[in-house]
Amino acid sequence: MVLLTVLIPVWVPLALIADAVRLRLRFPMARLLAFGVCWSWLETIGVAAAFALWITGQGRNQSMHYALQRWWASHLLAALGVSCGISVETEQADMFKPGPTVLFVRHASLADSLVSAYVITSLAQMHPHYVLKRELLVDPCLDVVGQRVPNYFLDRGANDSAPELAAVERLASGLGAADVGIIFPEGTRANSRKRAAALAKIGERDPARSAKLGALQHLLPPRPSGAGAMMRGAPTADVVVAWHVGFEGLDTFGGILKALNRPFAPIQFVARRVPRAEVPAGADFAEWLDDQWLQIDAEVGLALAARNERKH
Repeated sequence: MVLLTVLIPVWVPLALIADAVRLRLRFPMARLLAFGVCWSWLETIGVAAAFALWITGQGRNQSMHYALQRWWASHLLAALGVSCGISVETEQADMFKPGPTVLFVRHASLADSLVSAYVITSLAQMHPHYVLKRELLVDPCLDVVGQRVPNYFLDRGANDSAPELAAVERLASGLGAADVGIIFPEGTRANSRKRAAALAKIGERDPARSAKLGALQHLLPPRPSGAGAMMRGAPTADVVVAWHVGFEGLDTFGGILKALNRPFAPIQFVARRVPRAEVPAGADFAEWLDDQWLQIDAEVGLALAARNERKH
């Protein structure tokens, strides 16, 4: 962090030259590095604030840690806006109230969890309870603050999924009136290669389901086990199903540079609330979730087509 800041007079001209040589005239490399500096400072401040809470005996004060999480998410998104031109638009933040609610949301990029955190903490003013992959603990703020508030960092490579699903169910059982349980049913960021592999794997066990979900063009087939565990843990919670567009192609470093080299339209976040009485339980839940994902996929396709028309 300090080194990046001190060396700004060195890396900024080098990044600008590298972009110019490759005719990337919106200078995506320089802008991405600028965001990296902002991110490193925000991470440092966040960890320092978490340490201050711990040293003053507030390590278990969830209200203060949620306030810190809200500060971190809003400032990180602001940094994305200033450096990369990325912003979020939504009119559905009120969908989460009253709680408890469970959010099933599309997974398209590294920034998905940031967008949902911003919408839930800053706009809806509620407390998120995330199911996230364990690999994200490499992020210092997620490692420290994320484990002081109710979240679960899932081991996706576990040989026995039963303990992981039981932990997800326990997480959901703690949801209150100001809480939102959040899971990404696809389990990983979507792309065409992963979609084909997932459909082929499903086809080995359930050809009919694979054929049905073969209509997906943008999302991955949902994994119902984790989502089902959240539903069992929160038997009275309504469901919010959400999707977003604008992050397509931002799942690799090269994709990010390509996206930043063109005008960046605001991220569109769309959510709808489903009353619990309309969500089936047991074996019918998986089919319901598949139907929701097919509907989301169609809505994402329409939204992407509209964005492309506006570009032309």
